[in-house]
Amino acid sequence: MIFNPEYECMEGETRKKLQLAALKNLVETVYSKVPFYRKKIEETKITPKDIHSLKDIEKLPFTTKDDLRDNYPHGLRACPQDRIVEVHMSTGTTGKPVVNEYTNIDLDIWRQGMARTLAGAGCTSDDIVQNCYRYGLFTGGLGVHYGSLTIGAEVLPMSSGLTERQLMILRDFGSTMLTCTPSYALYLAEEAAEAGIDLRALPINKGCFGAEAWSENMRTQIESRYNMKAYDIYGLTEIIGPGVGFECEAQNGLHINEDMFYPEVIDPDTGKVLPAGKKGELVFTTLTREGTPLLRYRTRDITFLIEEPCKCGRTTRRIHRLFGRTDDMLIIRGVNIFPSQIEHSLIEIEGTEPQYLIIINRGDNHLDEVELQVEVKKDLFSDETKVLESLRDRIEQTMKNKLQISLKVKLVEPKTIERSIGKAKRVIDNRRI
Repeated sequence: MIFNPEYECMEGETRKKLQLAALKNLVETVYSKVPFYRKKIEETKITPKDIHSLKDIEKLPFTTKDDLRDNYPHGLRACPQDRIVEVHMSTGTTGKPVVNEYTNIDLDIWRQGMARTLAGAGCTSDDIVQNCYRYGLFTGGLGVHYGSLTIGAEVLPMSSGLTERQLMILRDFGSTMLTCTPSYALYLAEEAAEAGIDLRALPINKGCFGAEAWSENMRTQIESRYNMKAYDIYGLTEIIGPGVGFECEAQNGLHINEDMFYPEVIDPDTGKVLPAGKKGELVFTTLTREGTPLLRYRTRDITFLIEEPCKCGRTTRRIHRLFGRTDDMLIIRGVNIFPSQIEHSLIEIEGTEPQYLIIINRGDNHLDEVELQVEVKKDLFSDETKVLESLRDRIEQTMKNKLQISLKVKLVEPKTIERSIGKAKRVIDNRRI
């Protein structure tokens, strides 16, 4: 379902004219109203009058998460305080919160972006959306909530946690759509199996999952356990929250709401803009935001742009599903590794559960030592020891072939690795302690 064909299916040159007009207005606004940006733009030796084409966006300075933290709480606000009607923020694990302030127009943008996102997964006014993203300062819960209301769907604002109640509501209310992190969707499936609930027999048939990188194999696991279609969605608090990008029924890249957010992919080391198809760091400019608009925000997410037409009929550019983040990348004995690479390889191995933990220590010889804890299916622990040893050897060999490093595999029983109701914790790096 295409929620807003006028913008989602807009002819390319028409969209570019719209984007350029919005970019010029944005640069003029932040130059005149945000001292931080005025200083940054002046340092580049340009003025708003130097923006004549979309290509000129490359002349503008980048914005980083450190910039947002340094300007906490209101240093990036671009409108009077009396126009701000809602605030969200994300702290991550360290540092000051990253603040995002919304005007009513910003909330309209958010509602529209999330309505397109949910509609891309097939959501209509006939659906019952069980929303398990956390409500509050985190953007996930309210983002899905606003989008569901805009579509006219019935929304169950469950938030995260209380898994037993989640399953009861899922069954008793006949929820047809699930929204949460992919790792929590698998956790719910595990708990449902323990409770004797057959998720495949319930009305639920689709879900929107995001807030963490997940592999195609993990999608297969979710779709199999629920008998649903599982769609990837993309967003981040700094830009607006969820609603920046979404998969359609083709499940072949995430469409960017380009009338709202202008995407670039850059070389993370040089800052040079890369052509479509080249993997790099994703950058966004918020073309229409009023409260806290951002120029060329470096997301740290790794992906590439897709310009080929999509069979769904939308004409917006897409991004490939995330490979990971530049700050999630692990450098182990000189080799660059993303946790998602391990997940992708692991789920292909029969006998394992989609739960794992990477523990990195510095050995006595000053070399990195990596232990990969992997949950094994319950029935395997009742088999002979040689069966487990064979599985462990197979995992170690697979990882060596795929990642080009050796690591120690420890097989653990189901539910041994701690579960999370939010983003899954996959890495413990003791080298940083």
